[in-house]
Amino acid sequence: MDMSMISAALAMQASSTQMQISTTIQASAARTERETVQTLLGIGQGGSPSLANVGPGVGGSLNISA
Repeated sequence: MDMSMISAALAMQASSTQMQISTTIQASAARTERETVQTLLGIGQGGSPSLANVGPGVGGSLNISA
């Protein structure tokens, strides 16, 4: 087997591992962000009221671009 083929196979394997690690980190960051927003809004805790019945326009001017 040619060394360039072996090198390519090892590089593909390393790339796959990096993608798996990246996906895991992004999922963890997304969960952390969700929990932070829920904490700030006071939802997601046992016994707290839901935001399902809030009036129209609540959260309409929320800036999520940051």
